[in-house]
Amino acid sequence: MKYYYPFGEELKPVVQQDRTPKKVFVLGVYASAVHARWTKPGQRRPVCTALAVASEPRIFWDGNPVEASEIINRINFPKELGILEPADPKFNGPSAKVLDNHILAPLGFSRKDAWLCDLLPETRLNKGQLDAIEREYMPVMKKYSLNKVTIPNRPSKFCDSERCKEIVAELDESKAELLILLGDIPIKQFLNAVTGVDYKSLLEYKNRYGYGSPTEAVINGKIYKILPIAHPRQIGGLGSHSSGWCDEHHKWEVNLLRKATI
Repeated sequence: MKYYYPFGEELKPVVQQDRTPKKVFVLGVYASAVHARWTKPGQRRPVCTALAVASEPRIFWDGNPVEASEIINRINFPKELGILEPADPKFNGPSAKVLDNHILAPLGFSRKDAWLCDLLPETRLNKGQLDAIEREYMPVMKKYSLNKVTIPNRPSKFCDSERCKEIVAELDESKAELLILLGDIPIKQFLNAVTGVDYKSLLEYKNRYGYGSPTEAVINGKIYKILPIAHPRQIGGLGSHSSGWCDEHHKWEVNLLRKATI
């Protein structure tokens, strides 16, 4: 089934493109989107500050402004509705920047060393996006013959048994020996489904083993180092987040840097 963003871009899955062997496998929750700012001449405030209008060009996209402009410029946007342009950089690719600079780099890895995966390889609409669509897009949809927005809402369950099997196959294909899990959801919906680990959240893991301390688990007959870490939203202080996890991760980074300089 096909799904569509506001102004007509089709939803596309976002998956690992470079499928050569990697050192680390990173498992997130679900794909983000390219966000646009919608403004109207004469109005001081934008109609929408960051409206999801297209799938990211690649998994954990860094928000490259040139790519963002190219993607947004190809959208069939009625001139009568104003201007559609890339949103503020903080809305495009923030998780990717955190991943590169505050997770992979402290561990001595670069993006080329990592195989990236999400429980759900497509974006979904959160409450903020749904509110913006209902408030600004729906009232002009019929008048300008715009498409209906059909992208599903953000679910509570991102990964079923079949998707777990697909991720296990990707993990095997990656040849990685270290599995990094971003936040609680990959622990609960993937790791608990494919291993016999006795923790169900990052807090449980931290209390038992220490934040940022890898352990081991067997997945499909192979032993992997497992490193649950805070979600990039928490680490980077992006939107609604826990300052506690942000501080915890910062201490972990400082400790890794200290060890590297000894």
